Amino acid sequence: MTPACLSWSSGKDCAFALHHLREAGEVEVLRLLTTVNAEFRRVSMHGVRVDILRRQAEAVGLPLVEVPLPWPCSNEVYEAAMTRATAELKADGIRHMAFGDLFLEDLRRYREERLESVGMSAIFPLWRRPTDRLAHEMLEAGVVARVATVDLAKLDASFAGRIWDAGFLADLPEGVDPCGENGEFHTCALDGPAFRTPLSVTRGETVIRDGFAYADLLPL
Repeated sequence: MTPACLSWSSGKDCAFALHHLREAGEVEVLRLLTTVNAEFRRVSMHGVRVDILRRQAEAVGLPLVEVPLPWPCSNEVYEAAMTRATAELKADGIRHMAFGDLFLEDLRRYREERLESVGMSAIFPLWRRPTDRLAHEMLEAGVVARVATVDLAKLDASFAGRIWDAGFLADLPEGVDPCGENGEFHTCALDGPAFRTPLSVTRGETVIRDGFAYADLLPL
């Protein structure tokens, strides 16, 4: 099998991508890689606490590579940090990076170009799967997730912290992607077919900052 590292955002899409890769049996995911806001000790963009991130890695049975980033972080600093991280992966014989991306062409092209520049290749196991059907497929497979972050330009703050389930999908306004692929919301995966044990969290306060609503998920 092809050895690979999975870009782990802490959300449902990467968790389901891990399941898909394991089921297909052609790619062996050996590590998870996550960028972390070093100041707040949270997953970049998603705002999930590092404590939960580490429990996720343990629950899916994979070692975690944390890439600390300053805040604020320029694109140049981000790319330099990722270049260092991928160099370490290559030194250990890993030359493929898998992503849970679904349909954003610009993002895919950026990832492919950056990886190609360091001698690596990208894998997109869920690419172009219709997101309405994919969302229900995830739920039927047993994926459990909570909404960690909401873009207030696209959704009301009340969606932050909710369980990502059929009720959540039914309440989404027209035009909002059911998987949040356009950045409408980000999730924290708590269980699913890739997990050996489920995670338990409780919902803390919701913080409004920089146009986003962050639900503070607390590990139990």
